[in-house]
Amino acid sequence: MAKDTSTGTVLIAQNRKARHDYTIEDRYEAGISLWGTEVKSLRMGRASLSESFVSIDKRGEVWLEGANVPEYLNGTWTNHSPKRKRKLLLHAQEILKMSRAIEAKGYTIVPLSLYFKDGRVKVEIAVAKGKREYDKRQALREEQDKRDALRAMRAVNRR
Repeated sequence: MAKDTSTGTVLIAQNRKARHDYTIEDRYEAGISLWGTEVKSLRMGRASLSESFVSIDKRGEVWLEGANVPEYLNGTWTNHSPKRKRKLLLHAQEILKMSRAIEAKGYTIVPLSLYFKDGRVKVEIAVAKGKREYDKRQALREEQDKRDALRAMRAVNRR
């Protein structure tokens, strides 16, 4: 797990595929409702956000679905199920803003990262718009061009 000592955050899991597949519009930090064995499993650095998504139900509650938090190895019969729905804790204004944003075609809410912040588990979620295939190729091409330019600059500066 990566630790950032300046803000007291420890990264648990990151959804890199979301940054590739979506254009990130707005970001939000949400708390997450967890059971004790889930927190212990997260402290061991075991989680995956690769197939997860965020949904808003009719009652205005926000849920993280599909996130994999493996069972705690030393857990007993009170252990949690790995892919259960987990409630996200947000302000009502933020939920309203997100629900209005995803009504537009092509927008969705995706989890970006899962981390500890001052001892509490937080999820960074984002309102995002899906990229088309040619947009993804263009983004990869631009990243490669930047890398090539930096490599060339380093080579020139070494002489």
